[in-house]
Amino acid sequence: MSENCTDNSKKKVIVGMSGGVDSSVSAYLLKQQGYQVEGLFMKNWEEDDNEEYCTAAEDLADAQAVCDKLGIHLHTINFAAEYWDNVFEYFLAEYKAGRTPNPDILCNKEIKFKAFLEFADEVLDADYIAMGHYVRRTFPDNGEKPQMLRGLDGNKDQSYFLYTLSSDQIARSLFPVGELEKPEVRRIAEEQDLITAKKKDSTGICFIGERKFTDFLSRYLPAQPGKIETPEGKVIGEHQGLMYHTLGQRKGLHIGGQKGGGGNEDPWYVADKDLKRNVLIAVQGAEHPLLKSQGLIASQLHWVDREIIKAPLQCSVKTRYRQTDIPCTIIPIDDENIKVIFDDPQVAVTPGQSAVFYKDDVCLGGGIIEKRI
Repeated sequence: MSENCTDNSKKKVIVGMSGGVDSSVSAYLLKQQGYQVEGLFMKNWEEDDNEEYCTAAEDLADAQAVCDKLGIHLHTINFAAEYWDNVFEYFLAEYKAGRTPNPDILCNKEIKFKAFLEFADEVLDADYIAMGHYVRRTFPDNGEKPQMLRGLDGNKDQSYFLYTLSSDQIARSLFPVGELEKPEVRRIAEEQDLITAKKKDSTGICFIGERKFTDFLSRYLPAQPGKIETPEGKVIGEHQGLMYHTLGQRKGLHIGGQKGGGGNEDPWYVADKDLKRNVLIAVQGAEHPLLKSQGLIASQLHWVDREIIKAPLQCSVKTRYRQTDIPCTIIPIDDENIKVIFDDPQVAVTPGQSAVFYKDDVCLGGGIIEKRI
């Protein structure tokens, strides 16, 4: 969807070209809509091994090939220093504190919609930036603030990762593929003979790529092995480091053969982390009461319209990506913190992750989960 009732040919859009199919089709669609389109490829990580180097080089080559095919200019920029300072150091600090951060959310906040937007503005003289994210936005013509909406493809909706954006940032951004379903995006790429048409989606965290997460983390944070205990204090195994585990996790505990009280053979799940003692608490059975939360406390709040919520609000929340919406009530504690009560108890509510709130298709914003209640 393009902006209403304007002559797009006078508007310059800088598209974040990643070398993937979504940004490729975004650039094509914007060109079809008559915008002046240029691409910008970001390098956010200084590779430390050959495999990574090859992947980054391949992504740049693919982005260049798509831009050549579409007849648009591709700029490149290195944001590795900004990434290290504003995303990666926070990521490490959170893991050190026994929490589970989401670096993709921070990357969108600090790099794609801040450093990228500033560069597009100041150096490339952009009217808009565009990304290949599966979200939609409104184009109000009555002076109201634009809103962010879930992507049309419920399977691919990425509003969870973009909740920190303000309506001002949304006003400067276009999301062409948010109006489409993924198979349609691939079909357009094939029709236009774009080299990225069949390229598989990247699933790794931006800077880790597809590598094994534990191997990567151990390069930067020394592992501190410790005990795995039941809530009653019985030692049932050893962990290699609290940072490698998340609440509700079942795989990778290596205590499968352990029977609980009364010969209970149900699988074990991570229920808690005791940071002071460096102990992982595990319980048996997916329905164990210690796995469930009635709600959560969230801080570091970002509301899309930047208006602070002053009164209780009924809406829905996601506490992780691709989760079904959970009906809930937000109760403000103060301007910086909220209490969220779920209509029904939930499992695996994880400190460090984000709670993102919705009213129907509108993404209201969100915050970081401080603790579960």
